[in-house]
Amino acid sequence: MHVELDTYRLLGRSGLRVSPISLGTMTFGTDWGWGADEAESRRIFDAYVDRGGNFVDTASQYTGGTSERLVGRFAKDRRDRLVLATKYSMASRPGDPNSGGNHRKSMVNSVEQSLRRLDTDYIDLLYLHAWDFTTPVEEVLRGLDDLVRSGKVLYVGISDTPAWQVSRMQAIADLRGWAPLVALQVEYSLAQRTTERDLIPMAREMGLGVVPWSPLASGVLTGKYTRADLDHGGGEGEVTGTRKNVAAANGALTEHALDIADTVRDVAAEMGRTPSQVAIAWTLLNPGVTAPITGARTLAQLEDNLGALEVTFTDDQRAALEKVSEIELGFPHDFLNLPMPRGVIFGGARIEPRA
Repeated sequence: MHVELDTYRLLGRSGLRVSPISLGTMTFGTDWGWGADEAESRRIFDAYVDRGGNFVDTASQYTGGTSERLVGRFAKDRRDRLVLATKYSMASRPGDPNSGGNHRKSMVNSVEQSLRRLDTDYIDLLYLHAWDFTTPVEEVLRGLDDLVRSGKVLYVGISDTPAWQVSRMQAIADLRGWAPLVALQVEYSLAQRTTERDLIPMAREMGLGVVPWSPLASGVLTGKYTRADLDHGGGEGEVTGTRKNVAAANGALTEHALDIADTVRDVAAEMGRTPSQVAIAWTLLNPGVTAPITGARTLAQLEDNLGALEVTFTDDQRAALEKVSEIELGFPHDFLNLPMPRGVIFGGARIEPRA
């Protein structure tokens, strides 16, 4: 594989063209104690766009809103050439039950705030950030459709939601003629492959482009942590403090993840690449993936991560990575792949699967 940032891909079932790596901007701003200041954030943003990158990812409450404000400032003179993606759902006022969640009040309020912070008339792609298990899907879908019809949002997507709920929502949107979901943002990396069970196959079937977050497993796959870092007490459960706190709190910093990181490091050394490049490039091997999100605190980190587009794996290298990170698909997937049920279903006939 050798592509460039300006070798664009279609996002899901839409005609929207996006770069094969998305620029994550959760690192824009120092409000949480570990991000990049405005000057470095600007260098990162400019380097990405100057190389042809057009797919920029943020969210309503990343670094307390600073991320959106910086993205809006940096994008000002080239707004229409960029695909700006943001998200709603995160609470903006602690203790206020309606300042977060998936419902219409939260959605509309969040979008209006995002438009002001981004200093733009429209959002290219709006994600529901995380499923709240309380809001009716019809309320979410109709609210998103209203935003699209108003012109304030062009496309809609969804993040961190069970596969059965996403597929149900897509079917309802199709049947009612509402704006369809075109993107699915989920955690996906060598250290987190459980999305291969249902979420990624569902996305391919239902027309959503997969946009993986944390392809480096909160930095664990870069090799920056050792087994001495496992004595972290489970993290603080917050995004503030240090990146190690975040890695611990979201479950990325584990013995198994460090085992995977060791193999990533070995493969990288064999290829003359960095572990970050290998880990990001591996996500791009999945045909359901449109563009992994890569965040950076320094320009050097961004440039290193973009080198993933130049990585080509041998069969042995890919096999080594997939063996150390393999998961059980579970029922019904493992059962349906056994010889007995396949024999019963197909009666010995050989049938080519759909491409």
